[in-house]
Amino acid sequence: MYLLRMLIIYFSEFCMLYTIGIYTFYNGQMLIAFFDIFSYFKKMKVSDYRRYVESKNMIPISIIVPAYNEEKTIVDNIKSLLALNYYEYEIIIVNDGSNDSTKEKIINEFNLKKVNQPVMQSLATKEVLGIYRNNEYERLIFVDKLNGGKADALNAGINVSVYPIFACIDADSILENDALIKLTMLFVEKPETVAVGGIVRIANGSVIKDGKLMEMKLPKSKIATFQIVEYFRAFLTGRTSLSRLNSILIISGAFGAFNKKAVIECGGYKVNTIGEDMDIIVRLHKFMKDQKRKYRIQFLADPICWTQAPESLKDLRAQRRRWQIGLFDTLMNYKSMLFNRKYGTIGMVTLPYYWIFELIGPIVESLGYIIIPLAYLFGLLQFDSFILFIAVAFMLGTTLSMGSILLEQVTFRKYSTFKETMLLVLFALIENLGYRQLTILYRVEGIFKFRKGRHSWGTINRKQFGSKEKEKSVNM
Repeated sequence: MYLLRMLIIYFSEFCMLYTIGIYTFYNGQMLIAFFDIFSYFKKMKVSDYRRYVESKNMIPISIIVPAYNEEKTIVDNIKSLLALNYYEYEIIIVNDGSNDSTKEKIINEFNLKKVNQPVMQSLATKEVLGIYRNNEYERLIFVDKLNGGKADALNAGINVSVYPIFACIDADSILENDALIKLTMLFVEKPETVAVGGIVRIANGSVIKDGKLMEMKLPKSKIATFQIVEYFRAFLTGRTSLSRLNSILIISGAFGAFNKKAVIECGGYKVNTIGEDMDIIVRLHKFMKDQKRKYRIQFLADPICWTQAPESLKDLRAQRRRWQIGLFDTLMNYKSMLFNRKYGTIGMVTLPYYWIFELIGPIVESLGYIIIPLAYLFGLLQFDSFILFIAVAFMLGTTLSMGSILLEQVTFRKYSTFKETMLLVLFALIENLGYRQLTILYRVEGIFKFRKGRHSWGTINRKQFGSKEKEKSVNM
């Protein structure tokens, strides 16, 4: 009994220190992000990137879109890509054995015909069944292949591509017109760049027509609105600060650009994993460090990709579980880099951070929700200490969310009305009263289902852009 009592006391104190430590770290990231984003804005004010839009000297780029059962969004996605402001680019849509009408919708909408086109097999993939084109849409290439997963589809797209830089875009996403030029500018300014990620924003609730975002609005789904605050924290603070240290470990699979030669040299995307977007970045870090090459992997907060966020708890659970399994899988695959001085900041700081806070953190936090209240109820924790911990944890968590919203509103200001800003502030306050705990449980479930689910993507319900399907009132 004495040992159990001491265990509860020590674990309670550990949870308190852990929680305060992680939120202090996150708030430190936010301060770095403020300086970095303001520095980026200052640079873009004097940048002449717009003159490169029609420049023949700009690096040509291949856009690869893996598509599996994307019949509801794929046409809008392609239309948005065809409307991009960029001189020379190609769009490669890779149908990864969809069993819905994705293939038929693309072929019929753009009147594509099967062609004989030689393909260099730089990376091994499942069999390509056919390549389709239409001279009226000369930028568009449609690749039909057997199902092999997202990574396999991306590798097939790389094989078909002809340009030195490629961008991967999710089929349920659309790009802003100038996103591509802002992203590829970095490859021009800093030739050692091997990968660049743009920001992913939530399109739920916004008005989208023919692949263009016409009017930005907050979602009517509460679950999607919570995710806007989460995305602000993850992209504007987390990835911006890690990018500043050249220590970013993930570029979202929804929107990123890569040096094709570097990706092929390190073996392409790893198949049979659901964390291919994190795997390719860690693999590039390892390859470049092993080869002792100078390189840069960066995140930019300005090039924007709009995507759909889950609006049901079922889809949110599937997404968070998949993200956690992908994280676990990647960390295990590259555990040899952990605390390895050969890999510099990546090995000594970033990977330990991901192991301690991003992977194990949900387990510690969920146990803390149980043990700390029990410690108080059984008289093992003084009331003052209990209240102080709750207040400090809430304050640090809220400060991070508020800081991210402030950073958004003083820089990009995509949500322009006072009502929208106040709604985001409200959701930042109340997410600690249930939503955060729910997502923590989903992540814990992902850890325990790692072995069973590491090769399974699962399914998330999509709807057509601009659809009113399943929308509910957001009135609080």
